[in-house]
Amino acid sequence: MADDPLTSALNEAVEERKETHDQIDAILGAVREHLGMEIAFTSRYVGEEREFTHISADIAVPAAPGDREPVEGAYCWHILHDRLPQLIANAADLPFAGTLPITHALPVGAHISVPLRLKDGRVYGSFCCLSRSADYSLTGRDLAIVRAFADLASAQIEREEKEGSVRADLTARIRRAIDGGQPAIHLQPIHCLATARTVGAEALARFEDARERPPSCWFAEADEVGLGVDLDLAAVRQAVAALPYVPAGQYLSVNVSPATILCGALHPIVSAVAGGALVLEITEHSRIADYAELRRKLAPLRKHARIAVDDVGAGYASLQHIIRLAPDILKLDIGLTRSLHRDPAKRALALALVSFADQIGSTIVAEGIEREEERKVLAGLGVRYGQGWLFSRAMPVVSAQQRMLGADAAADPAPRRRPPALRTAAG
Repeated sequence: MADDPLTSALNEAVEERKETHDQIDAILGAVREHLGMEIAFTSRYVGEEREFTHISADIAVPAAPGDREPVEGAYCWHILHDRLPQLIANAADLPFAGTLPITHALPVGAHISVPLRLKDGRVYGSFCCLSRSADYSLTGRDLAIVRAFADLASAQIEREEKEGSVRADLTARIRRAIDGGQPAIHLQPIHCLATARTVGAEALARFEDARERPPSCWFAEADEVGLGVDLDLAAVRQAVAALPYVPAGQYLSVNVSPATILCGALHPIVSAVAGGALVLEITEHSRIADYAELRRKLAPLRKHARIAVDDVGAGYASLQHIIRLAPDILKLDIGLTRSLHRDPAKRALALALVSFADQIGSTIVAEGIEREEERKVLAGLGVRYGQGWLFSRAMPVVSAQQRMLGADAAADPAPRRRPPALRTAAG
């Protein structure tokens, strides 16, 4: 048994920055190889059973991660209760081992097992190594090595348990938010750059901790725990409920992820909206694996809503969306809009996108306009519409409705038909 491979394997296991699952597998493989054992595994105790959590073996084994069996038949359980020693050179030398069915079924020859203890003293499970043949060369040093690896595995399990607890808390918090009617919806008006008249509004999600954390944190956490589509759908439903607050003849832009489109649950929500009043704004910063399937899911939605692509000009993903999805509206990324009047490269890119949009029959909306100089340059480049703090911030729906009606009145003093009286959020 050489020392160098063990030291190398141990250092590699400690420094490896993979997922916890992969780290424990690496630890098991390293200790099994070092000791010359055929099987190494970790297990956890669940009531009167043990569950295999990780297995490393160079032979076929009659168990897989997730399998459970009664603890009474397990060496590790009896080792934990001092009925068997932690290091067994040959199970045939121990009468009690001969009473366990696994001894003869596998069979078991050499066996080493130590408990996996968490920082609070709880026994999580066991770390075991075994071979079908005896090995009288095993010593207390080998047992110490297994204990060292078990401590390393326990640290990873501790991390895994902590992550599991965090995930459970996040899941519960997101579920409570959805069940409680969150997110709330604020509207940011979208204006004609030439006249300042409003043409629509973007629905933006707002959560109860909005002063401490941006909404993007909620959606990122929801994705992390598998609730991204659920939260996205909740936001879409809340946004559609705000449509009556958008002045007649204008539209509401609603953010949706490709995953939400692909799930198929959008159609009943979108199909209830009168044609032309809704825009589905695709928000995604990574590549989409199957554009053909996304286009297939978008086809029935296009009968009820226009399609926009967000963050155009920000990178590869948005350009792919444009080419593959033929959107009706291109939303220029805030990074392209910001200080456009001072940056020739940004102006050149914006002009190219305007030309591109004209050729494919799309409309451009610029986001993040904060300065009058930005508005003037964008308008001069042929961008017709925009939104940003120059015009107004996102605000609660009733306030946004009044702002939009006021902006239109200021842009056009002639009497205009006002939408019917709208109910407040309370009734």
